[in-house]
Amino acid sequence: MPLLYEEESYAILGACFEAYKENGPGFLEGVYHECLMIEFGLRGIPFESKKKLVLTYKDVPLTQSYEPDFICFDKIIVEIKAVVDLHDIFRAKLHHYLKSTNLRLGFLVNFAHYPQLEHERVIY
Repeated sequence: MPLLYEEESYAILGACFEAYKENGPGFLEGVYHECLMIEFGLRGIPFESKKKLVLTYKDVPLTQSYEPDFICFDKIIVEIKAVVDLHDIFRAKLHHYLKSTNLRLGFLVNFAHYPQLEHERVIY
């Protein structure tokens, strides 16, 4: 059985690995965000950065919104972190964002992990 959005997933993770290889750990999240915008562009990966998404409660729009780090290919959320450890709260947030946006796949990517990039695939 193939992975959900297999080709798109490999493209996204390839860009993340390249940004990590070039920078290593130690920068703030904003630096990695900019680097990924460049790398996605170089690789022809369609993306939107910090797109404001409306959340609803019982079909009523909320004043609070959600701005994912990236939405790639109009269907995959990419949330980046620069933290020592990925905690369950990050996973829970991504799961809720997927549910709220009716998207099915998200990646949680941690650029502060050493000695290699840490990433998790979350399916809703």
